Amino acid sequence: MTTETDRTAAPRRSMRTVLRPTSKVLPEHARAHNRSLVLQHLFHDGPTSRADLARASGLTRVTISDLVSVLIAEGLVEERGIRPGQRVGKPAILVGMRTSAYQIVSVDLTDASQLRGAVMALTGEAVVHAALPIDGRTGEDLVDFVTRFVRRLTASATQPVLGVGLGSPGVIDATGHVIEAPNRGWYQVPLAAELSDRLGLPVHVANDANIAALAEFTFGGAEGSGFMVVTVGAGVGAGVVVDGSPVRGHGYAAGEIGHVTVDPDSDRTCGCGRVGCLETVVSVPALRRATAGLGREGSDAALASAGRVLGGALAPVVSALNLAEVILSGPAELLDGPFREGALEVVRARTMPVVHADLSVRMAALDEDVVLAGAAVLVLSGQLGVS
Repeated sequence: MTTETDRTAAPRRSMRTVLRPTSKVLPEHARAHNRSLVLQHLFHDGPTSRADLARASGLTRVTISDLVSVLIAEGLVEERGIRPGQRVGKPAILVGMRTSAYQIVSVDLTDASQLRGAVMALTGEAVVHAALPIDGRTGEDLVDFVTRFVRRLTASATQPVLGVGLGSPGVIDATGHVIEAPNRGWYQVPLAAELSDRLGLPVHVANDANIAALAEFTFGGAEGSGFMVVTVGAGVGAGVVVDGSPVRGHGYAAGEIGHVTVDPDSDRTCGCGRVGCLETVVSVPALRRATAGLGREGSDAALASAGRVLGGALAPVVSALNLAEVILSGPAELLDGPFREGALEVVRARTMPVVHADLSVRMAALDEDVVLAGAAVLVLSGQLGVS
């Protein structure tokens, strides 16, 4: 495994957007909910006085004082001194989240050829990067390999590890149970629970495209009213956020566009066992095969053709959900150019003007780290209630 300390990272874009709650807060959850409100505010807005926290959250000052005391004792929050420039009245002591006191281990399984991982700051920057070739591992062998990889990443952390986040292709439920991930040889695998038991750390597992959407929403400035992140790697997946809420679907399979049949007469067999699936045309291996040995003009034509196939699959989704953005995540040399333009061309041709008038198709703001950053958001949300 190779690691390297990241050069000083440019600050992420605005982190003021937050995910809308998707379930009711029951009375017995009130304290955890209130704790999340405080941490959420401090994470996005920075150091704040207790009085301002009370006003922003709608909680009483007594409740805020109690919560802040507990969070200070836990090492998650610290006092930062008085507000600069304050001269009248009793000085307001600011409290801030100790974002540098903990780190997160993130793992990206999007690429079939290698594991990518990072030790992440709580604010989304990678402190250490790592990669290892998968060498064809699948099933239980791959679970063992991921376990060893995470252990080595954890050992390279310079602060206590808050938790582990992992993004994988496939259908994965809210508990991190992999229902099916054909390209990884995983069927009904309780991956989060198994890894947590082995590692002795909280582990959160979700679909790679879904957490890429979380990353673009939290760190990348995505339009929360409606957007889709399309991940192009060993396969093709999508994560969708509408009206500030992630779309998961009845069977946790929302966004599984990679196995939509786009060419029923094809002789190309997909990893799921069927023929003519979208990922037989649009995945990274498929795009590399389509452009192999071609000159610039031929390669551009092949990529544009594949982009138009993707556009045909996306048009009904974009129209049904009235999305503002489609964000592509994958190798820029393949996706950013004729491929992206071909996809946008077909979506515009197959939807009403009111749907596509303001639609943009762009590359992910977080580039190749989008799934790693999303895995960090997964841990922040699961452990601290911060998104």
